[in-house]
Amino acid sequence: MKADREYRTMELRALPSEVEEEKKYIVEGYASTFEPYVLLTMDGIDYKEQIEPTAFDDADLSDVVFRVDHEGRVYARTSAGTVEVWHDEHGLGQRTDLSRTAAARELFADIEAGNYPKMSFAFRVAEDGDTYDKKTHTRIIKRIEKVFDVSPVSFPANPGTELSVSTRDYFDGVIEMERAERLAAEQRERQKQKIRILSEV
Repeated sequence: MKADREYRTMELRALPSEVEEEKKYIVEGYASTFEPYVLLTMDGIDYKEQIEPTAFDDADLSDVVFRVDHEGRVYARTSAGTVEVWHDEHGLGQRTDLSRTAAARELFADIEAGNYPKMSFAFRVAEDGDTYDKKTHTRIIKRIEKVFDVSPVSFPANPGTELSVSTRDYFDGVIEMERAERLAAEQRERQKQKIRILSEV
């Protein structure tokens, strides 16, 4: 997986056909990611993330591909008219037509059978497109530059242990900064107590 990309899990489901003979091979999913969610816990602190509802307003959604585990073969894509990606008050959604090739129809059968109940979307945050709220330990993503792909995943990532490189780097920096601030505050408090004890002698 590319180091500059981040990945978040979303729901995936195969849409049932009204008539079996007219199978449509459509899958869709929704990323309701506008509420804060915990990405990892460290030192007893929950570090969270929230994608703002306007974060996708200027995102490049022009050529999003549909593939498995973010790698390998492309089964559908927006530029071919087989992937539709949108965003609204609920989050980022996708609807994909897997009817065009034999391989895509086989993948649909796997999704329909429940072998891929979750999917993930890959994206890149715009430069200066996020901020950090120290009080709530929350990264707020304000602008997403591009969405690269939507992918059924074999094993949905546990954000606490399988963050992408760029996300891990971001939170490693935040955690290190907050640890340093806590240590400095503890040292100041110890120094105050020391001065208080000496003044009482």
